[in-house]
Amino acid sequence: MTYAPLVPHGDPPRYFTFPSLTALRVAHATTTRHFDGATPFRDPSGPFRLEGTSGLDDAGIDLSRAAYARQMHGAAVAELTGGGFAGEVDVLATKSPGVPLAIFTADCLAVTLYDADARALVLAHVGWRGTVRGAPQSAVAALERVGGRAGRTLATIAPSIGPCCYEVDEPVIGDFAERYPGRWDRWVASAGPGHWMLDLWTANEELLMSAGVARERIETARLCTACNADLLFSYRKGNRGRLVTVAALP
Repeated sequence: MTYAPLVPHGDPPRYFTFPSLTALRVAHATTTRHFDGATPFRDPSGPFRLEGTSGLDDAGIDLSRAAYARQMHGAAVAELTGGGFAGEVDVLATKSPGVPLAIFTADCLAVTLYDADARALVLAHVGWRGTVRGAPQSAVAALERVGGRAGRTLATIAPSIGPCCYEVDEPVIGDFAERYPGRWDRWVASAGPGHWMLDLWTANEELLMSAGVARERIETARLCTACNADLLFSYRKGNRGRLVTVAALP
């Protein structure tokens, strides 16, 4: 795994990009709280403000064509050829150029997988429930179903809550211990009786590797949403806004 310094765009930054994805000509962005094109959480009008759909044009993203889902904290997949509502899923996959896949977060991880040889793209929404339910493994399987190969895939993990701030209790840890015996204790640090600090970054990096992604091809921003509430939305910090991670095949 590698730490991936992000490139900010705007002053203050409206979004960040990964240099590695930019080098592969993948149009992409993870927005900040200074991007005004997303609607509030579960707004019935849809995920984007009509007047804000041009807000990522400079990133090469046409939000009017974006595919998005009602995210359920699970591991279900939608394989897409066009934009619009993709259903109740947390993993979006495509082989269609120019179709932006959009994932919304406010502490959870947004994971992007890209196989440049196969021109296959997957975006996944992964929180603690999604990690327990196998969302990272499901994302790799989805990439392979649309023609990609795990071993040559570039994986990125966008800004999300870090182990510095993510305190969980016994029910959460019980689910991890049941699903990942012998592994879960590497992803936690004690925070007192019945409480742990959970490292979803390391957990998902290891699960991606277990699914076949090479260690050196996993890049994590390691930018904590809760530590940077002036720049990013954090549900744990009481923010109800949404960050958008979006990417489209060249």
